[in-house]
Amino acid sequence: MPLSIDKIPTPKHATGKTRGRRRRLRPTALLSAVACAVLTLAGCAQVDTTSPSTARAEAAHGAPAGFGTVDCRKAKCIALTFDAGPSENSARLLDILKEKKVPATFFLLGKRHIEKYPELVKRMAAEGHEVASHTWDHKILTRISDAQIREELKRPDDAIERLTGRKPILMRPPQGRTDANVHEISKELGLAEVLWSVTAKDYATTDSALITKRVLDQASRDGIILLHDLYAGTVPAVPGIIDALKERGYVFVTVPQLLAPGKPEPGKVYRP
Repeated sequence: MPLSIDKIPTPKHATGKTRGRRRRLRPTALLSAVACAVLTLAGCAQVDTTSPSTARAEAAHGAPAGFGTVDCRKAKCIALTFDAGPSENSARLLDILKEKKVPATFFLLGKRHIEKYPELVKRMAAEGHEVASHTWDHKILTRISDAQIREELKRPDDAIERLTGRKPILMRPPQGRTDANVHEISKELGLAEVLWSVTAKDYATTDSALITKRVLDQASRDGIILLHDLYAGTVPAVPGIIDALKERGYVFVTVPQLLAPGKPEPGKVYRP
């Protein structure tokens, strides 16, 4: 399935020392790398992904009746996700989500985020949101060594588990860039990868009305919305996004709820 990668700029605090450095590919990743080279000279744009509807269908046969709070086989579900927090804006975002009774999935950065706002991480978990990883320092995982990939994924997981008592089961690779090697290491660490179907490109604008319009224009059933609560225009856009999508009949769920009765499978990549 072709993957259109949204080239989100690497945050300023992320290190670029490993850019361009080649790592030795494992045999399982080598075939994928060769295939990518054939597909495009600009980089790998081919990633096997599993849609939420497929995850639900595969698990439905003989599955128990429990579907969490919502059965997305019947309801018109959509998932609101936020990358690269916590930030100074996250407390206000959590207030909005609590007021609107909307669960979200937070893909958190470690360095200068989890370590700076530990109380917000605890609050996210306590208020029923899914707390997941966006790596420790936003390094592009396809450009670094296996050891560095493990560190980028393990450090935020350990920090989140210490704060919430629960180890993350989801991660989102920076810029959506992933490959067979990343899948293998994610599987080893018990992580499923989550991409998206809706982006407001809120890293490039502070116009809350434009952010709202972009989300609403792209929204569809089983959609996964990508936003960033660290940018100034994003949190003010959230109430309007929620209200408009509720009016259209959407029910907001976390990513695991979107897949239920299926469960996120380590090493798999989920995308509508």
